[in-house]
Formats: sequence, C-alpha cells, structure tokens
Amino acid sequence: MAHEIIQPDGWAPAKGYANGMLTEDGQLFVGGQIGWNAQQVFETHDFIGQMEQALRNILDVVEAAGGRAEHITRLTWYVTDKREYLARQSEIGAAYRRIMGRHFPAMAMVVVAGLIEDEALVEIEATAVIS
Repeated sequence: MAHEIIQPDGWAPAKGYANGMLTEDGQLFVGGQIGWNAQQVFETHDFIGQMEQALRNILDVVEAAGGRAEHITRLTWYVTDKREYLARQSEIGAAYRRIMGRHFPAMAMVVVAGLIEDEALVEIEATAVIS
C-alpha cells in the first residue's frame, strides 16, 4: 500500500506539499501548519490566535486520518519571536489546553528568522500514531 495523503474535507488544496501523510503502520506525519484557516486566509495577526489556529489545523488533519489529540506523539514549533513566546506563556498554556486538552507530547521549539508566509508568526508540525 502506498502512503495515504490526508486532506481534511473543505480545505483549500495544498500546493506542493501534503497536509498529512499516513503510513501503512498508522504513523501520521502532519506537515507544518500555520495560523490560517481552511481557505488559507489569516483571520488574526496575533500570536495566540495564530497558534490556536495552527493547533486546530493539526487536530483537523489528525481527525481526518481517524485520530484524536491523544494520538499526537510529537510537536515541533517554529516561532518568529522568542520574546513574545516567553512573555505570553500563561496565555499560550490556556490556548493550548483549549485545543489539545491536557495531552502533552514530546515537543521542540525552534526560533526562526521568518516563515515562508510573511503573515505567519508560528508554524507547528506533528507526528501521530493512529492505531
């Protein structure tokens, strides 16, 4: 069996990448998600709003593959502003729990000079295991 491309219903088509790739053994690799909606439109230019949307996007891909938040095993975050991230820790935690609940997979945080989409303040990629 070839790997299955995962694309949530109603999402604008991904161009040059897949939002998710599901392997035969249930590993799901979620491509980097940014803070735009299903139609690839930024509804906010605020870090917390974009972070929540990126996490919602990840969860949408996981759910489209038949999984739930607790199936996520790894998150890698790319942020453009370390100071803002550190200054807003309590807001970040509250927003995270609104989307992911109290599920805390292995995580890494990387500070970057910029992201491909100029409006993006955060990008998050994920791995999940769906059994």
